Amino acid sequence: MTRVWFITGASRGLGRAFAEAALAAGERVVAGARNVEPLSDLCQKYPDTFVRMPLDVSDRAAVREGVDRAVAAFGRLDIVVNNAGGLLFGMVEEATEEQIRAHFDVNFFGAIWVAQAVVPHLREQGSGHILQVTSMGASGGFASVGLYAAGKSALNSASEALAMEVEPFGIKVTILQMGGYDTGLFTTGTTATEPNPVYEPLRAKLTELWGDDAGPDPSTAAPAIMELVNLPNPPVRLIVGSASYDIVLQMEEARTAEYRTWENLSRKAPG
Repeated sequence: MTRVWFITGASRGLGRAFAEAALAAGERVVAGARNVEPLSDLCQKYPDTFVRMPLDVSDRAAVREGVDRAVAAFGRLDIVVNNAGGLLFGMVEEATEEQIRAHFDVNFFGAIWVAQAVVPHLREQGSGHILQVTSMGASGGFASVGLYAAGKSALNSASEALAMEVEPFGIKVTILQMGGYDTGLFTTGTTATEPNPVYEPLRAKLTELWGDDAGPDPSTAAPAIMELVNLPNPPVRLIVGSASYDIVLQMEEARTAEYRTWENLSRKAPG
């Protein structure tokens, strides 16, 4: 029996790439997105194995209803991809309360609402694999994208807990620490703060550091994901991207080195 995928944020970027890869492999896909019009071509190409549905993951009630409809479409769910998200770009001081809350509503709470909605279905059937799309930078903050990393870091922690909680029911959870792919995150997926002039020197340094390389096409990440979902014992965390793997290891090594540097001070406290 072919598996059933439920993918959020499926209209573009990684969500779209994963949907296309699953469909090409003969699997069935339910794709959720705020705007489903870009998915029209997949409806025509895969009329019997593809269903699209309008979905705003920040609306908890709508998520529960959407998951129920997704289960009804093909009778079950096997692979759930929490991919919906956006970027809040700007310094921490610049971000408004409205921007921060709206950002977390999608990037963190949206994924939690989906997880809460799908777990009862997966538990009842005794199987399933939840993929939580986070970021290679989620283990630490970085200037101008700190709130984006904060939301992904929160999702990492909650997902590790979720993995422990649902393992007895035959449900797997994998955190996908994605590298930099050309997903449109920095264009159509971005909410920008009102720039404070005092940060202009730092912005100029960041622009020079990052350059204008948008990264590889999202479709290049799909083969690794298709291999992952076929593993009998998948990892809880997976860095997706060769260059990103090296960067994450460097970040972890730097953090460990700083801990070691200040070990003496740390040990002066008894806790």
